[in-house]
Amino acid sequence: MTFGQFLLVAVLALPALGAVAVAATPGDRAGRLVGTVAAALTLLATLPLVGGAYGWFAYGPRPPAVRPWHQVDLPWVPGLDLRFHLGVDGISWPLVVLTGLLTLLCCAYTLWRVPEGGGSGRALVALLLVVEVGILGTFLALDLVLFFLFFEVVLLPMYAIIAGWGGDDRRRAARKFALYTLFGSVLLLVGVYLVVAAAGTADLVTLTGGAGLPRGTQLAAFTLLALAFAVKSPLWPLHSWLPDAHTQAPTVGSVILAGVLLKMGTYGLIRVAVGVAPEGARWAAPVLGVLAVAAILVGGLVCLAQDELKRLIAYSSVGHMGFVLLGVATLTATGLQAALIGNIAHGVITGLLFFLAGAIKDRTHTGALAELSGLRETAPRLAGLLGFAAIASLGLPGLAGFWGEAFAVVAAVRRGGGLWTTLAVLAALGGALAAAYLLRLLRRVTHGRPSPAVRPLAPGLAGAELTAWVPLVLLAVAVGLAPTLVLSYAAGPVDALLGVVSK
Repeated sequence: MTFGQFLLVAVLALPALGAVAVAATPGDRAGRLVGTVAAALTLLATLPLVGGAYGWFAYGPRPPAVRPWHQVDLPWVPGLDLRFHLGVDGISWPLVVLTGLLTLLCCAYTLWRVPEGGGSGRALVALLLVVEVGILGTFLALDLVLFFLFFEVVLLPMYAIIAGWGGDDRRRAARKFALYTLFGSVLLLVGVYLVVAAAGTADLVTLTGGAGLPRGTQLAAFTLLALAFAVKSPLWPLHSWLPDAHTQAPTVGSVILAGVLLKMGTYGLIRVAVGVAPEGARWAAPVLGVLAVAAILVGGLVCLAQDELKRLIAYSSVGHMGFVLLGVATLTATGLQAALIGNIAHGVITGLLFFLAGAIKDRTHTGALAELSGLRETAPRLAGLLGFAAIASLGLPGLAGFWGEAFAVVAAVRRGGGLWTTLAVLAALGGALAAAYLLRLLRRVTHGRPSPAVRPLAPGLAGAELTAWVPLVLLAVAVGLAPTLVLSYAAGPVDALLGVVSK
């Protein structure tokens, strides 16, 4: 076993063993500490995965389109020709690192504050680690059946996090999350079965590019897979589970949900739906583009009418992920690169926004915008960080949110034709709506006289809060100033993917 193969196994084994160790630790705080250590080791294991046999410049115009830097390929169910096939490349590695980072920050955050109303903090941390296993496995799986299994691992622990530690209406929100996700799972299972039965293999390396699948099979498979991933992304009009889940989830649940769980949908759309059924992707691209722009506009308009902090941020995710899906729909190198960096930027910035929203709600015991005025007068540090996160979220040049949204519009313009030009103009209008609702948010929360809920607040921030938030602030600036931190790794894999998709 090479060092890279060892790391691939370790990335999944460490959080899994950590969850078991947390459950076996007798003390609550001791269990949370053990879980945080396991999350830290997992993050450290993800970092050296970069590079390998197929580095930045090793891609050329030859198959296969998926060339992992490191991979583990072992027999799993020989009778069904299923393999335990894991691998990492420039498309998946940034998401793997982001998952490790956000899970660590959430576990560390529980050392300071455990949400009220649920069970022990130890149980919460164990569930976070199980969710991490499912998300990391989804990003690393190179076997379709294995991908499906990891995709499903996330459902029950996330349901338990929302239902156990969420707000007053948490059980209804958790049921809605579970029902929508199960609907997507059924579509994904049927799509996977259709592809595997027609191709005779579940190996994603072999399947990428269509693997000789008939056109009709590809159209049906892409429809099923795209709908399944649209639920998770979420794409309008399959998004209605998201605001309720975000509003009711505890802070750490919202951070994981927005930061990386939604990316399972967009990653699956690129890696599986587009890669396995390219003819279906080309056929459905205009419809996907229209739905993506609809999500941008609907998300922005709804945010303008929102009067609850977490719900506003949740609906903003619908709009931001619309830009990611628009980039994918263009089926161009610029668009896919915009989608990939948009994924990372949204995870970093919206994760920070939900941390801040949780801190405000914990201090004031309300999320109503009308009751949160004057935050800068009593808690200027918290107000300043909220202002930074909002400005980053609206896509200010120099911060991470700019690149994905701007170049998704550029990709639509370059695609050409009346439809794509119209979609580009409407998406740009959606960007203006984002500026409007986020500036409205800042005006209502940070300006004016302090409301009764805000007046008693202390100006300081806890050390645990700064520990969780500062890495996300630094990443938002770093990716904004040097987008090559994400794009350089993905350039080769994207070109190779498009090389087989465009045939």
